[in-house]
Amino acid sequence: MKKGLVVLAVVVIVALMVGGSYVSSRNEMVRKNETVKSDWAQVDVVLQRRADLIPNLVEAVKGFAAQEQTVFHDIAAARSALLGAQTPADKIAANGQLDGAIGRLLLIVENYPQLKSNENFLRLQDELAGTENRIAVERKRYNDAIQDYNTYIGLFPNSIFAGWAGFQRNNAYFTATEATREAPKVQFPAPAR
Repeated sequence: MKKGLVVLAVVVIVALMVGGSYVSSRNEMVRKNETVKSDWAQVDVVLQRRADLIPNLVEAVKGFAAQEQTVFHDIAAARSALLGAQTPADKIAANGQLDGAIGRLLLIVENYPQLKSNENFLRLQDELAGTENRIAVERKRYNDAIQDYNTYIGLFPNSIFAGWAGFQRNNAYFTATEATREAPKVQFPAPAR
């Protein structure tokens, strides 16, 4: 009988330890997952800010470069895709499209020196540059939060607990697109003679 009580006590203690560890790990997974969501929301805010600035920038460029309709159309399509995207993965893909379109717009600017001296355009370009810096910071913060979350749920025994609690790996990282990996080709207009 004493042996049975000792075995029962050991089983109860082990069960309490495993249960306590599970609860602690699950709570930490919830915290880390909420950090990922919060950091994504911040990325979303700065992406929206950029999407709001782009129409004004495009309008400023249109006055000088009316023949560049393809680029304007690409920017409008990419912006629409970004605003219509619902999931982080869709927004990341649409953002890659927008990055490429903005890159082409900035190449156009190089061909129009009078545009670079337009005060409204310069102000918009400065705002866009500041927004791009914010986006870079928030992307890094978001990617770091995903990495922290994924690492935590991948470690033993958290990986077991994550499976029990329904937590899965999140692979919605921001990565560079092929278009942004290529160096832009800048062509200057021929000098006037």
